[in-house]
Amino acid sequence: MDIAYIPSPSRGVLEIGPVPLRAYAFCIILGVVVAVWLGSKRWVARGGGKHTVGDIAVWAVPFGLVGGRLYHVITDHQLYFAEGKNPWNAFKIWEGGLGIWGAIALGAVGAWIGARRRGVPLPAYADAIAPGIALAQALGRWGNWFNQELYGRETTLPWGLEIKKTLPSGEVVTGIYHPTFLYESLWCVGVAALVIWADKRFTLGHGRAFALYVAAYTVGRFWTEWLRIDDAHHIFGLRLNDWVAIFVFLGAVAYLVIVGKKHPGREDPASIDPMAAAEDRAAAAPAGRTADEPGGTSDEKPGDASDGKPDGESERKSGGKAQDALAEKLDKLEKKDAGNPA
Repeated sequence: MDIAYIPSPSRGVLEIGPVPLRAYAFCIILGVVVAVWLGSKRWVARGGGKHTVGDIAVWAVPFGLVGGRLYHVITDHQLYFAEGKNPWNAFKIWEGGLGIWGAIALGAVGAWIGARRRGVPLPAYADAIAPGIALAQALGRWGNWFNQELYGRETTLPWGLEIKKTLPSGEVVTGIYHPTFLYESLWCVGVAALVIWADKRFTLGHGRAFALYVAAYTVGRFWTEWLRIDDAHHIFGLRLNDWVAIFVFLGAVAYLVIVGKKHPGREDPASIDPMAAAEDRAAAAPAGRTADEPGGTSDEKPGDASDGKPDGESERKSGGKAQDALAEKLDKLEKKDAGNPA
């Protein structure tokens, strides 16, 4: 009797005329959208501006993609620069191959540049975006499913992954394997939930929520990496990415402990985003006015007149003065007529 299994897609590209829509790229883009959306909600909740996360992501995302691809090409250089290989394939990012370690490292450089331009402390920004990054990874891993890559050892488990593909060498691969893409995707969802819970429970700040995400992710990456059978460099019996996961885990835990002692609690909301106050003033400005125009600043309430009185009160007082002046003039005329009879 055949065991149950998870089928793999017959292809990972949908051709719409001359335009190929690649599932791998779509999964990455969807992950970025989710990360920015969730990060923005968390950033605003911390006292930041609603456009800050997106503005910084404009720098972080391209840097992260380049970093992820560089890490993959450097650590798996034999796939592109060995004899008989085509070096130009190193640029075919749509065929898969993004190393999370390089993506986070160089993405952090891009985020640092964007944060400096906005006057935002990078640790606070990293805390806000951390769960979103985990969810982005969870979605991105489904690109490996569409490409039928990075699966684990053979298995008879009912959730095994069916693989039917032909390698560039002409070798045909068929069988049921551990769906490591699914394991890591589910793990990342759990990491996102853990960070959100711990952030609320312990009021994490100064980069500690991000460090928790890194530490939790590396634990899952270690055991999923251990299951994988794709080509990889080994050091003392462990895959290279396992060693990276170990060292990154130790660094993240050390950061959690040290920063937790030096900077307990969270940053002052008023100190994390200087643009938040400007956005608040712009939102409070009357229609047709900007925050820089008279009556559009937060120091003057809508409806204020130049004498500092509400518009309605000012009009009533000016109208009352005019009536008093008219009555006074009529009274004088009556007195003058009474003293000079016709």
